Amino acid sequence: MKEILKTNALESESIYIFREVVAQFENPVLLFSGGKDSITLVRLAQKAFYPAAIPFPLLHVDTGHNFPETIKFRDDLVKELGLNLIVRNVQDAIDQGKVTEETGKYASRNSLQTTTLLDAIEEFKFDACIGGARRDEEKARAKERIFSVRDDFGQWDEKNQRPELFDLLNGNIELGQNVRVFPISNWTELDVWSYIQQENIEIPSIYFSHTRKTFERDGMIWSASDCVYRDDNEEVEDRVVRFRTVGDMTCTAAVVSEAVTIQQIVNEIKVSRISERGARIDDKRSEAAMEKRKQQGYF
Repeated sequence: MKEILKTNALESESIYIFREVVAQFENPVLLFSGGKDSITLVRLAQKAFYPAAIPFPLLHVDTGHNFPETIKFRDDLVKELGLNLIVRNVQDAIDQGKVTEETGKYASRNSLQTTTLLDAIEEFKFDACIGGARRDEEKARAKERIFSVRDDFGQWDEKNQRPELFDLLNGNIELGQNVRVFPISNWTELDVWSYIQQENIEIPSIYFSHTRKTFERDGMIWSASDCVYRDDNEEVEDRVVRFRTVGDMTCTAAVVSEAVTIQQIVNEIKVSRISERGARIDDKRSEAAMEKRKQQGYF
C-alpha cells in the first residue's frame, strides 16, 4: 500500500512537470531510448495530456549498436500509439567526420551520441529535451535540477543552475540556450519498476531472464555480438541473464538472473547493493566520466 501511495505521488509530480514543459516551451521533444525509463516517460506523458495526443515528438539517437530487441520494441510502440518518432544516427556523424570511431578492447559509440544529439537539437530547434535520468543513478546526475539549463553549445555547468524551491520550475531561457527536463528525477530504480508493475506497462524482453550467448570480461558479462570487441581467449558461453539497463551493446553488461516476471525483478532490486549503472562500463572510465560527458552535452 505504501509503495502504491508513493508511486501515485511521484506520478502526480511527473505529470505536473510535463504540463509545465508544454506551458513554458515552444518546441519540446522526448528523448527515447527504448529503455524502461523512457517507456515510463511515454506513459506519464499519455496521462498528462489525455485524451489529447502527446504534443511533442520522440527523438532516438541510434548508435547503430543498440540491442535488436530494443529497436523492435521502439518501432512497435510508436506504431501502436501513433507517436511521431525522429531517429538520428551516430553512423552519420562518423561518416561525416564529425566524430571518430573508437577502437580497441573498450571501444564504444556511447559517448559519440552527444554530437548527434546536439546536431538534432540544432536541426529541429528544440528548446526543451525531456529525458529519463534519475538522481539515484549516478553522482553527477544527483546534481541535476529538474529543469537543467544548457548553454548555446549544449554544455552543462552544474554551478550555474537555478534553485527550484517549492517545485517552482523556471523555464526562461536566452536565445541559443535549451533545457534538459527530467520528470522522473526524484524516482528510484525500484520506483520505476513498481510503477511498471502497477500500470502493467510492456517492456522489451531483454529485461527478463533469457538464454544468451555471452562472454566474461573484468568480472562482467557481455553480449557476444559482432559490434562488441572480444579477445580470442574470451570464450562465448550460453548464460541465463537479463539486463538492468539497455544502453549501447558495447558498454552495457548483463546480470545473471532467473527473474522472468516484474515481481521477481522488483524482488531482485530490493536486495541489490549495486546500482544499475554498475553494469555500464562507460561510467567506469574515470571517477568523473559521467560528469565530463554531461558537461559536453550528453543526456
